[in-house]
Amino acid sequence: MKSNTKDKRKIRNRKKLKNVSINRYRVCINKSLNNISAQIIDDIKKITLVSASSIEKDLKVKKVKKIEKSSLIGEILAKRAKEKKINEVYFDRGGYKYHGRIKILAETLRKNGLKF
Repeated sequence: MKSNTKDKRKIRNRKKLKNVSINRYRVCINKSLNNISAQIIDDIKKITLVSASSIEKDLKVKKVKKIEKSSLIGEILAKRAKEKKINEVYFDRGGYKYHGRIKILAETLRKNGLKF
């Protein structure tokens, strides 16, 4: 099976992050053409603790641009993480470059109190 560059980049990035960030939860990003979702994962227990997505009912009703969706998701995820008393995480951008919607999501998370 031949793996493409995006998968290789995702594996390479995740491997480096796991070595550096011990005892922290992972913020995992998934992005499609129109939507974006993020979740905070406990890798030891292998469960999702908090998630936010632009396909949730209250966000799907609003007509907002893709970049604005990213910042909204960042705010919602940070708020939900605060409720669960999660402060320190590490940012797993997956196979995506730290640019555009991914960068805005990360900056919004930082602005709203998550440390990474």
